[in-house]
Amino acid sequence: MNAIELSDKELVESYLNGNQSSFEILLNRHQSRVFAYIHMLVKDRQLADDIFQDTFIKVIRTLKGGSYNEEGKFIQWVMRIAHNLIIDHFRKAKRLPMTDSAPDDFRIADQLGLSDKSIEEHIITEQIHEDIRKMIDFLPEEQREVLYLRLYSEMSFKDIADMTNVSINTALGRMRYALINMRKMVKERNVSLTY
Repeated sequence: MNAIELSDKELVESYLNGNQSSFEILLNRHQSRVFAYIHMLVKDRQLADDIFQDTFIKVIRTLKGGSYNEEGKFIQWVMRIAHNLIIDHFRKAKRLPMTDSAPDDFRIADQLGLSDKSIEEHIITEQIHEDIRKMIDFLPEEQREVLYLRLYSEMSFKDIADMTNVSINTALGRMRYALINMRKMVKERNVSLTY
């Protein structure tokens, strides 16, 4: 079987048995999701790079130290490590993250299945994406985080609840209020999310 087709669990086992390329496959498989999540919260590319590297250094140390407990949720575990490192950073800095703009690769409108058929449609689609990113910046941090994790990282509400240390009902409620707030903003600003 091709190593790329192996599950995360199988790749972790292979890495622990000495196959270094298995970790490289894991990293390639998940790096864009992890980095995008970090960047969304810290709003600074260089800081996001640093926390991303620290995350995977901690992943390697934990795996090699034998304290990783496989429950079939490798990516959720990695995201939890990243989340905790972000919290640690802001505790040390004694400040909250600023909300400048959403990362370029955070495109909720991609979930709509829009296709670019012409230059005009491409421009309109980009404007819709920009409008959505701006509206997301106005959401409270908790709502923005749940929206991102659910739509972009495709995490279950149970995993989101575990990662953010809240109940499933709280995670669901935050998502509900995020969507309500987004709808209000669309209506108030008379934003068109269609062609």
